[in-house]
Order: sequence, then C-alpha cells, then structure tokens
Amino acid sequence: MFTLLDFSSITFFLLSLSTVSAAADTAVNHPQSSIHQVKLLPSDALAILAFKSTADLQNNLRFSVNNKTFNHCQWVGVKCAQGRVVRIVLEGFHLGGIFRPNTLTRLDQLRVLSLQNNSLTGPIPDLSGLVNLKSLFLDHNSFSGYFPPSILSLHRLRTLDLSYNNLTGSIPPKLTDLDRLYYLRLEWNHFDGLVPPLNQSSLQIFNVSGNNLTGAVPVTVTLSHFHFSSFSWNPGLCGEILHKDCHSGLPFFGSSSVAPSPAEIEQSQQLTGLILPPPSSQKEHKKPVLILGFSAAVLVLIGSLLGFFMAIKRRRKQRVSISTPPTLASDSVAAAAAVVMRVEEENELEAKVKQMQKIQLGKSGCLMFCAGEAQVYSLEQLMRASAEMLGRGSIGTTYKAVLDNQLIVSVKRLDAVKTAKTSKEMFESHMQSVGVLRHPNLVPLRAYFQAKEEKLLIYDYQPNGSLFSLIHGSRSTRSKPLHWTSCLKIAEDVAQGLAYIHQASRLLHGNLKSSNVLLGTDFEACLTDYCLTTLADSVDDPDSAGYRAPEIRNSGSPATTKSDVYAFGILLLELLTGKPASNLFHLPTDLQNWVGSEREFEGGDENRLWMLLELATGCSKTSPEQRPTMWQVMKMIQEIKETVVREDNELMNSSKRFS
Repeated sequence: MFTLLDFSSITFFLLSLSTVSAAADTAVNHPQSSIHQVKLLPSDALAILAFKSTADLQNNLRFSVNNKTFNHCQWVGVKCAQGRVVRIVLEGFHLGGIFRPNTLTRLDQLRVLSLQNNSLTGPIPDLSGLVNLKSLFLDHNSFSGYFPPSILSLHRLRTLDLSYNNLTGSIPPKLTDLDRLYYLRLEWNHFDGLVPPLNQSSLQIFNVSGNNLTGAVPVTVTLSHFHFSSFSWNPGLCGEILHKDCHSGLPFFGSSSVAPSPAEIEQSQQLTGLILPPPSSQKEHKKPVLILGFSAAVLVLIGSLLGFFMAIKRRRKQRVSISTPPTLASDSVAAAAAVVMRVEEENELEAKVKQMQKIQLGKSGCLMFCAGEAQVYSLEQLMRASAEMLGRGSIGTTYKAVLDNQLIVSVKRLDAVKTAKTSKEMFESHMQSVGVLRHPNLVPLRAYFQAKEEKLLIYDYQPNGSLFSLIHGSRSTRSKPLHWTSCLKIAEDVAQGLAYIHQASRLLHGNLKSSNVLLGTDFEACLTDYCLTTLADSVDDPDSAGYRAPEIRNSGSPATTKSDVYAFGILLLELLTGKPASNLFHLPTDLQNWVGSEREFEGGDENRLWMLLELATGCSKTSPEQRPTMWQVMKMIQEIKETVVREDNELMNSSKRFS
C-alpha cells in the first residue's frame, strides 16, 4: 500500500495538471474563428484528430472541440500526464480506415498505444517518433505490408502485439536488440523466413504460430523455454526445440531440431535486415484482414499468463516495500508522476493478462462436427497434429494432419482476407448445408471450426494425390494423355459428383479443376473444395482461369450450374489431350484434328474418343443455354458406356464365329 506521503505527492501532482489544463482551455476557448480555434489546439490533440480523420471513417470516436470545456485529455481512451498524452487505448471501436503517418506518431510522450480489435488496413506507419513507447497493441486488425522496421528503434518497448493481421516478409533478426521485451506476439500473419535467435532474458510471452516460417528454430536459452504451441501452424519449421528432424516430414505446429550455424544466422540477418518496400503484386499474401490468435495448448498459455499476473503482483509489492517515500521538495511532481505512470503501466499489463485469458478461452472454441459425424478427435488433438502442407489454393491452404491416434485428415485453412465479409452466422449456416452432402465422388466434409477471423475445414485425407498430378505428372516427366478407359471412368465419377451437388443441394461447385479432383483409395475420382466460392469475395486464381466460363470470365457474373458444366467440359479436354487448362483458354475451331494430333490411337479407340470429345465440346459451348445439364451429361456418358459394351460384345461374338 502507498504511504500518506505518497498520496499527498500524487494529489499535488494532479492539482498541477489541473492548473495546466485550465490554462490550455482558456487559450483554446477564445478563438476568432473555427480555423483559428483549431490552430490553438495543443499539438497532441491535433495529432489525435489527424489520426481520426483517416482511421475513423464511420465517426465512432466522439472527439469534440466545440465546447468551452474542451480538454483532449478527457476524450474516451486518452490519458495525459502533465498535459501530454501518455496513453491511448481505442479498442473495438470499429475503426476501418488507415493509420496515417505523422498522426499519433507525433506523440513523443506516449507510453501505451492500443488499437486492437479494429479493422485498420494498410501498412503500419513509421513509429520511430514514439521514443517513450512501452506497450504497443495493434493486433486483430487488417494491417498489411512488412514488419515495420521503425519498431526496432523503440528501445523502451516491453510489450509488442502485431498478431492477427496480414503482415508479410521476414521477422527481422534485430528484434534481439529490444532487450526489455517482455511480451511478443506475431501469430496469424503471413511472415516467412527464419525465426530470429531471440535470447532476451526478459521475454516471457512469445508466439509466432500461424505463419509461413521455415527452417530450424534457433536453440537459445529463451526460445527453449517456450511450448511448441508458440511455433504451431508453421509446417516448414523444424529442429531440436520442436523435436522434429529438419529432413523429415513437416509438423503442423512444429519447429526445429538443428540450430542454424553462425554463418547461416549471419546470412539470414543480412537478408532479412534489408527492409524493402512491398512488391507491387504478392499473390500469396493479398489481404486486408486473419486472423485469430489460436494456440494449440490453450491451458499452457493461460498458465503462463497467470504466472505473469502473479509476477506483476509480487514485483509491485517488492517495489512498494523498498521504495523511499518521495518528498514534497522541488522534484515532488516528477516523483509523483513516476509513481502514477508505474501504477498505470502495471494496471495496463494486468488488464491485458486478464483480457488474454478471456480471449483464449473464448476463441479456443471447439470443432463443429457435421450432421451424423462421430466426434472422434478434439480441437486440441488437431492442434497437436504433425502436418505437411499439401498446397495453396484459390481460397486457402491445405494440410495433411496426422493426429496422435494415427488418424490422418486433411485440413483446409481458408484465406481470411478472401472470406472476410462472410459473417459467423453465414459461414455456419453454409457449412451445415455443405456438411450433409455425402456421395462416393465427394470428399466428405467432417467438421469445421471458426473463431474471429479463422476458418478451418476438416476433410477425409485422400492418399493418391490429385487428378492434376495423374495427368501431368512431375516436372521431370513429360505428361502423356490417359488411356480412353481412364478418361471415361474419371469423367463418369466427376459428372456423378457434380450432378449430385446440383440436384441434392441446389448448390454448385464453383471452382472445378483437376487439382480439386482427388483420387481415393480405389482411385475413384472425388471432388473437393466444392461449394466454397460463395464464401469468398473473389476467386482470383490463374490456375482456375482456363476453367472459367465466358459469361463469368468477362462480365464478372456469379457462377452457376452451367458454368460448372463448362468447367467439366474443359476438364474432359484436359483428360483427352494431357494439356493443362491454361492451354485450353482459347479452344481451336477444329477440335477433332487438334485432339487427334495430341494422342496416339489404338485399335477402335479413335471412335470412342470422338464420342468423349463430342461431349466435351457440347459442355464447353460459349452460350450457357446451349450447354447440357449435369444430369444430361451423366446420361450421355451412360450411353457412351453402353455403346462401348455393345461394340465389345459384337467384336467378341465375331471373333468366336471365325475361330
């Protein structure tokens, strides 16, 4: 507890602040005009209003300067000391603009800045002017661009949270220079490259999960103390700390087994230390928004936060017990200010700890299993799974996850930017509709998960790869068209799956392509990623362009069942020719001669291939009205099969007569 002398000093300090504020009010409230009034505002007030002008597009911050009692230190979320702004906490105000340079960054006395849980976009501005900043919370926004290098100059910084944004590039190794850093959260961005060799003894809270980091986690004393969940959802991480050999399969939340050599660290520092402007086009990381703080071992994190909370309590008691009461000498105001600031900082951190406990409990959530599915694993088991990234698609990234009970599933993490406008209710309703679809030629959706900006879909794992790989092979082998019987079997499987979606649910696939056709245990063709395009603002994917029907390719109209039919026609041509869909963007007028030039025929195969080619031609008509429905396509395939069986029987009977 504080002594009486402590309280008298604080009172004296606060009275001094009131005198300064009254003088400022007197100066402000005698303007000759509204323009003159603005010019008379304190510089800190002008900085805050400049920030509001570009960040608060919906006018949610009621910062008034029009009344006689104006005092910017009384604005919501703003606190001052000796007339200067020292703390700004504007959390959850639905701020949706940009954090413009030369606004809040002019507040050189600012100690705490929190803009978390808003929707701010664009790059984080130069923060080097915030020379006294100790706590920075910019998490749960949609900031993009690279890690702001100006943060590395804030040597008083103890708390840094940039999690759940859309930041890209590497994490700078010079973070090791922030020797007071206590709390560092960078999870659920798009950072790539290596984990910096952090070794600050002060660092107690740390998380880089949910990024694209690769390589071995440096074996430092500090990093060795953190649970593997601090590195989870970085399939490219490996090393000793994560008990994962860097030369074996990749883990979901894994990290490293071999520390990088000093030469490797030096090289990575040289490369990642160069902060370059973002490239004009970054296909993998386009996004305003993402994503959610989502840790594999929630209980472990909460335990560490509770320990942090108790440590703060103990530290406060120690400080009070050994401190000498300030006197009312000439430096009493400064001493009182120091006491107030210390109490405010500790209260701020305590509040953050309690808030993080609530966030983690609220966002740990649970898997939502689709109708009729047995709950054979939990979210925690999924988070502990080792994983391998299978590929990036037009709407998200897919992983192969091996659970601790050896069950293998496929996990699709939806792109937070592209699905940002899909509300929680809309997502859940849509997934309930998709989750009941069951057909031998659909990869079943078993469960899904969503938190604030995170959406995961869990499917059965298909062991034999994709149709794209089957058709085109590896880069080292020349692709060769499949035998016509394989073409017919795959076409039938795909047609049955599409027809089922169209008829059973009145939905559509929306993104049919050979990489979204997987091969099951018996090499049956199974559709995946179906019915997901309605969740995305756009599907801007070069790999899908060749399959897009002219009516949606040119006009931007929404996909329909007839555009699914067009994609099926292109897929069938891909099967017949062995050419990728990008080569089929503009179809030749004489398809028969062109396909004939791409294949070698055996026996009576030619006539059978022409039947499939005629079907592909009908499905890929320019006018959607001229295309058949998928039910009609199925009937055509059935007729082709019957014709083939009849011809084979006739050939067999003929051979018997002449034998």
